[in-house]
Amino acid sequence: MNGLTLTKTRLFEGVWEGVLTYEGEGNYQPEIEVTHLQKPVAGVEVSEKPEGNLWVVRVPIPAEIIADGVQTFVICDKRDGEMLDSFALMSGDALSYDIRAEVTLLREELDMLKRAFRRHCLETT
Repeated sequence: MNGLTLTKTRLFEGVWEGVLTYEGEGNYQPEIEVTHLQKPVAGVEVSEKPEGNLWVVRVPIPAEIIADGVQTFVICDKRDGEMLDSFALMSGDALSYDIRAEVTLLREELDMLKRAFRRHCLETT
């Protein structure tokens, strides 16, 4: 364990953002690498905050990487190769099999059944 903790703050306008903290001694400067399909992602920014031992990590998501399916990004410490975090983008046909899509569909069907049941109850009384 290298004392680094990466916490996601948001994904906004095609840029993943997080806060990197270091619990340790000395003047540490992080070396972060982000990969997609084991290839480095360009444009990763790590900027130090004045509070010390705190950095903002910004990972731009290249448009050419976005495609149908699940695209996974891995964020690592370059010094020891330890994985700090990861995130995934899902799009296209992969979503049709996603459980969240199924839950949304079930909710819509349940609402439809509730309306039909209420209408039936009004008509039969």
